Amino acid sequence: MLKDNIDLNGKTILVTGVAGFIGSNLAKRLLRDYQTIRVVGIDNMNDYYDVHIKESRLKELSPNPGFIFIKGNIADKQTINELFEAYHPQIVVNLAAQAGVRYSIINPDAYIESNLLGFYNILEACRHSYDNGESGVLHLVYASSSSVYGSNKKIPYSTDDKVDNPVSLYAATKKSNELMAHAYSKLYDIPSTGLRFFTVYGPAGRPDMAYFGFTDKLRAGKTIQIFNYGNCRRDFTYIDDIIEGVLRVMRHAPERKTGEDGLPDPPYKVYNIGNNNPENLLDFVTILQEELVSAGVLPADYDFESHKELVPMQPGDVPVTYADTAPLEQEFGFKPATPLRTGLRKFAQWYKDYYL
Repeated sequence: MLKDNIDLNGKTILVTGVAGFIGSNLAKRLLRDYQTIRVVGIDNMNDYYDVHIKESRLKELSPNPGFIFIKGNIADKQTINELFEAYHPQIVVNLAAQAGVRYSIINPDAYIESNLLGFYNILEACRHSYDNGESGVLHLVYASSSSVYGSNKKIPYSTDDKVDNPVSLYAATKKSNELMAHAYSKLYDIPSTGLRFFTVYGPAGRPDMAYFGFTDKLRAGKTIQIFNYGNCRRDFTYIDDIIEGVLRVMRHAPERKTGEDGLPDPPYKVYNIGNNNPENLLDFVTILQEELVSAGVLPADYDFESHKELVPMQPGDVPVTYADTAPLEQEFGFKPATPLRTGLRKFAQWYKDYYL
């Protein structure tokens, strides 16, 4: 198991996408666990989904004196440069990205701007953080995605697998992030770690995700569409497990070493963070229904069968996601393990408290 080589106490940590699902939960955990930490968060607060949920996440964070919020877009180079000059972050966690596979088919521009240009600006700012002999950024941690595996036939998905065949623009941008980070790690000795997240869910999550969208539609008496006629399996990963994995990774930056060419061996790693237990989509829907009834979001006599429709696979989708988490377990002593029912129960309770 790897030993921590970064003490987060007293550090300034930049979290991009801080009003997002993962970003807000990470900031909350950092501020809770480390009394002397400073979390600088940036978010453009776009309306891809209900901004009120983003605002409520920020409302939880804003009373903490160690939290600084900047409304801005990482695709704006001047904004990022000014942020780095003002706060000199020592650890950067880049979670800002245009999310969603299907939306990338409708609005590709948003993905190029945020996921490519925005990430480039972050890399450049990390690079120049070492100017004039400064110690600069100790560790760049960034969000990748299980989507990079595309239609990979081999399961579980391993970070050793070739991922050169994305089936959506979103996946292509996330693979591009890994390639860009590798180049900057090699050229400028920036310690960077990419995290391939697998279907993150939980309370106050993203309304565009299936479990949230299904709940909204069922409550409104609409029909939910289950893709690939229900023959899909997803490695659902509960938000608290994701955050625990991110925290552990943050505390160990890949070691800087000199290669045989006399240049830096890139201090670069990529890990999967998933539950290592793919669930059938029909089973998932059944559990969600049961927990929504139990929480009082839906009535006990709700006719689920009349509100379900089995439909073909959507463009950009894949039939299975399944994370090989052995490297994460071996190197960080951690394996996500929250049962799906437990996670969906917490979501259903939050949904009732928030909406009803």
